[in-house]
Amino acid sequence: MWQPILQWLRGLRPSATGGDENSAAGAAGEQLAAEFLGARGWRIIARNWRSPHDRRDEIDLVCRDGDILVFVEVKTRAATALVSGYHAVNKRKKQVLRRAAAVYLRGLHPPPATFRLDVVEVAVACDGGAPEVRHYENIPLFPKYWRP
Repeated sequence: MWQPILQWLRGLRPSATGGDENSAAGAAGEQLAAEFLGARGWRIIARNWRSPHDRRDEIDLVCRDGDILVFVEVKTRAATALVSGYHAVNKRKKQVLRRAAAVYLRGLHPPPATFRLDVVEVAVACDGGAPEVRHYENIPLFPKYWRP
């Protein structure tokens, strides 16, 4: 399942500009995350959903875990990275995700009773081994009693 993506990821080399290779690695990480969640019975509703109000506000994956709507932020990193994918979802990134999720939720009629933010970290091994996928559930994003 992961072998073609692994081979492709191994072929990527960091560039001085950090441009297309990082985007390509991110896309491969999102694909691995989608496969990981799909294997657990989740339904992928949207990939790379962008807010119509501000195209910079993006949600990597919008999924259903049973009756729960889940916004998923995917972070692809080298296994030796100094900052983990989980910790890369900082205050600023959460603000972007909060804005995008609020717009997404306002577009649903009726809005879901339950929703949350999860982070999926894809750690790519430098030695060519299989990537490690770590799933962090229910990351605080909205105030306790917030409703769309």
